[in-house]
Amino acid sequence: MKKITFIGAGSMAEAIISGLVAEQVVDPKNINVTNKSNEARLASLNEKYGVTGTRNIQEAMKEADVVLLAVKPKDMLATMQSIQPYITTEMMLVSVAAGVHTASLEGIAAKEVAIIRAMPNTSATVGQSATAISTNAYTTAEQRQTAITLFETIGSVVVVEEEQLDAVTGLSGSGPAYLYYLVEAMEKSAQDLGLDAGTAKQLIIQTMLGAAEMLKHSTKSPATLRKEVTSPGGTTEAGLKVLQNYEVDQAFIACIEEATAQSKRMGKQISDQLAQYAVPR
Repeated sequence: MKKITFIGAGSMAEAIISGLVAEQVVDPKNINVTNKSNEARLASLNEKYGVTGTRNIQEAMKEADVVLLAVKPKDMLATMQSIQPYITTEMMLVSVAAGVHTASLEGIAAKEVAIIRAMPNTSATVGQSATAISTNAYTTAEQRQTAITLFETIGSVVVVEEEQLDAVTGLSGSGPAYLYYLVEAMEKSAQDLGLDAGTAKQLIIQTMLGAAEMLKHSTKSPATLRKEVTSPGGTTEAGLKVLQNYEVDQAFIACIEEATAQSKRMGKQISDQLAQYAVPR
């Protein structure tokens, strides 16, 4: 990609900008950033990354190959209407707004333009996002690869069908919070058992990192890896029996299913609000 414009300058936009600059995917002078009103934020991004901050939408959109829509879902209609006159069929629009469907974006754009929907997660801020993307019918193979390259600067990328993005939201989009919740409980238990907070945190983090690396590099299933560290009559077996008695596995399944259902409900609400613009399927 030669030129990329960010509409929105929040934490996700900054995470992606940071990745693009650090990985030298785009020259900072070819990155434009605009937002609704926060001049200080634009100045801060310019100072940190060397990107160009501007409040002039026309100037921001000029000659952009990629336009990344990093705004809240409630602001998407106004944002798209403000940039619509400057959208060209050569551009690629990338949206990280949850629940805003491609059909709605196509309708507001009113042009045959490539559109990518992406669902990163908050681990993007440390370059470890699990991001899923979907593409529309106007997206070329080259543009698809551009989107993959873009999001690989903040972690790993998978390509899915748009209808699978709700499940992605429930699993990896919200996933970091589930793990933080688990760590909260582990920290409390460790401190109740006499470990100081710093020691407990260090042990828990390294345990999670180690398990993640085992899952990443091993061809064995999670169940097999679990069984390999569960000796009959041992401490691990004793602990796991408690988790099984409390049906923790079923709680996690229900958690992800409910988060997915909520994503669908929110998406439907947004789609209903934008129904007059949506392109019929």
